[in-house]
Amino acid sequence: MKILLAVDGSKYTKKMLAYLTTHDEQFSNKNDYTVLTVQPPLPARARAAVGKDIADGYHAEEAEKVLGPVSKFLARHDINPKSAWKVGHAGETIAKFADNGKFDLLVMGSHGHSALGNLVMGSVATQVLAHCGVPVLLVR
Repeated sequence: MKILLAVDGSKYTKKMLAYLTTHDEQFSNKNDYTVLTVQPPLPARARAAVGKDIADGYHAEEAEKVLGPVSKFLARHDINPKSAWKVGHAGETIAKFADNGKFDLLVMGSHGHSALGNLVMGSVATQVLAHCGVPVLLVR
């Protein structure tokens, strides 16, 4: 099975990883895993001021802060995932990546950002469910 793990480094990501690694009957190391994190875009003026190379470097560093610990955790459980990061609005970007990658399942935590942010723009999980054609497992 080809499984996408959407992570943001929050406590909900940690709960999702704990669930994944304690349910060996469903999530064995025989599956093909990809870990994805999505970085919010820099404001256009900031990106223009610092330039493309610096902005891209910043996004890569921020992504690694999330992906590094997740990959190490999974490696301790004999899961060696591929890693990917994108820049964009999280919900839509995760859904598009899952659909384009032809994943069999998307697994993610149900709350990754502040309640105020969810009130204003809707939760990432809600956006993923609205836009994704791949089955989604939300872990709370």
